[in-house]
Amino acid sequence: MSTADWLPDDFSVQQVDTNNTRLSVAVGGSGPTLVLLHGWPQTSHAWARVMPDFARNHTVIVPDLRGTGDSDRPEGGYAKTNQADDIRGILTALNLTGPVAVAGHDIGAMVAFAWATAHPEDVSHLILVDSLLPGFGLEEAMNVAEGGMWHFGFFMTPHIPEMLFDGHELEFFTATFTAMSNPGTFSDHELAAYARAYTGRERLRGGFEHYRTLLDDGRENRALLAQRKLPMPVLAVASTRSGTATAQALALIADNVQSAVAPTGHFVAEEDPGWFTKAATAFLE
Repeated sequence: MSTADWLPDDFSVQQVDTNNTRLSVAVGGSGPTLVLLHGWPQTSHAWARVMPDFARNHTVIVPDLRGTGDSDRPEGGYAKTNQADDIRGILTALNLTGPVAVAGHDIGAMVAFAWATAHPEDVSHLILVDSLLPGFGLEEAMNVAEGGMWHFGFFMTPHIPEMLFDGHELEFFTATFTAMSNPGTFSDHELAAYARAYTGRERLRGGFEHYRTLLDDGRENRALLAQRKLPMPVLAVASTRSGTATAQALALIADNVQSAVAPTGHFVAEEDPGWFTKAATAFLE
């Protein structure tokens, strides 16, 4: 699936040089700026079902994170605060001034959180969708000795995951997407497109690099928030499967936290785009 196959009407794609890399960015709409950051194993296509609604009242900025989609795959730079600088550079290149609203899902939520943590003056509203936060709950959730999630440590391991998944991308991503979403959310065409976006060791590596900085990301987040709280309003969106642990963690480090539970699995914006746009719009207003 090329970008043209899924890009909503009135959106265009630009290649932006930023922070020593080049990122592919979809842009559309008008009004206050809203940045949408996708998770793994996805691309900017993850937001396709909600982009038209948001574009009615916002200038919507939807990048492929470094290492994914049509963006470059540099060897390094995957620390979440550095990726926040990627996005800040996009806004500068597009002559957009802040503060801006930002929504992130999964890995994209970790980038959004790091952005708000390192540069709170940039962010007017922060929406975190079904994600654990490095430094504030992630480390406990990935502790396999206590029954935590195994995949984090596996994906962090250099070279091994891409070696094992090479040639099995569609099989793995189909199993992952269908296990974590309501039935019928993703068509075979969409699953094949996401698999192609990560096919081959270099594309797989670009995805797994997001995981290989997580322990350092946590240490950096804790240091940045040791003396202050997040000042902007924060909406923590959980799924029916994940619970409200992230909202509880945020309550200790942010002045204004709202919590919502989507009637979905992990892929909130795709499983129920109407619910998500309504909840996000109410929060932003």
